[in-house]
Amino acid sequence: MSVKALDRQGRWRNKIVAFRVSPEENEHLNKLVKLSGLNKQDYLIHRVLKEEITVNYSPRVFKAFRNQINEFNELLKNAQPVDRATAEIVAYTIDLLQKFREEE
Repeated sequence: MSVKALDRQGRWRNKIVAFRVSPEENEHLNKLVKLSGLNKQDYLIHRVLKEEITVNYSPRVFKAFRNQINEFNELLKNAQPVDRATAEIVAYTIDLLQKFREEE
């Protein structure tokens, strides 16, 4: 007898959706996922369904923020050009920080 694993909303998620990405796309996606505080599956579902992502701030999320800000700082110090993916991460990080300030 098999036991069905239900998610928090009581849904049985038994369908698999998979796709391939480049190493650069994977790195970009992983940064966005870390900043969101969600797991990759939940992040992708929210983005595909165009649902708002509510960040649950935790030590793990703050560490991702700190790492991302340090990475931005290095880019600025070295006057390196910023590509589209990096600019998106910067904008996303700023947006999340503004939302966090509004919640305080």
